[in-house]
Amino acid sequence: MSQWITIDTAHGPVRGWRAEPAQPARGAVVVLQEIFGVNAHMREVTQRFADEGFVAVAPSLYDPVEPGVELGYDDAGVQRGRSLREQLGFERAVDIVRATAERLRAEGLQVAVVGFCWGGSVAFLANTRVGLPAVSYYGARTVPFLAEAARAPLMFHFGEHDDTVPPADIALHHEHQPDAAIHVYPAGHAFNRDVDNHVFDAPSAALAWQRTIEFLRRTLT
Repeated sequence: MSQWITIDTAHGPVRGWRAEPAQPARGAVVVLQEIFGVNAHMREVTQRFADEGFVAVAPSLYDPVEPGVELGYDDAGVQRGRSLREQLGFERAVDIVRATAERLRAEGLQVAVVGFCWGGSVAFLANTRVGLPAVSYYGARTVPFLAEAARAPLMFHFGEHDDTVPPADIALHHEHQPDAAIHVYPAGHAFNRDVDNHVFDAPSAALAWQRTIEFLRRTLT
């Protein structure tokens, strides 16, 4: 079963798309959106985590700025998403992740976070500031925060042809987060976005997903 829920946060109520596993839950995953909001693709990703046995919740991070945002992948969607991202800021985004994790922990669940693109950078901060195990997919805005110490297991996925995360930035991740698992794939940015043929790379996405699920099963036991 999947449905919208309401999450109480320090910045007011935020919607979250929650997907339930068919079997007893292995734990819980907070799924963090790209700049396009909790759109149909992100809801499908959330369902995929539920299909793997986890309670999965994707909080609608933009709700304190503009509720119910769902954007397309055209230029207008990119520009609107970037604007909303800047209006929200990282501090409020991390607060929303914290509130979502606290709600899930109150249900007796161990919690990890997986984020994509901008959400990948938020996932990193959820690790360093909230202490959540985190998987970050091609987070292009993480470099300024890399000196922050990891507080839980951490995994990164990058595409070697991603102009937003050049090799020098990947090298900085290795330098500052030597204990993290860092994987690089023969793909570009957003290679997991299977609804967009311009960026989707099926082999890379499949391998990254396998590694992500293995990470979650190790850390949420």
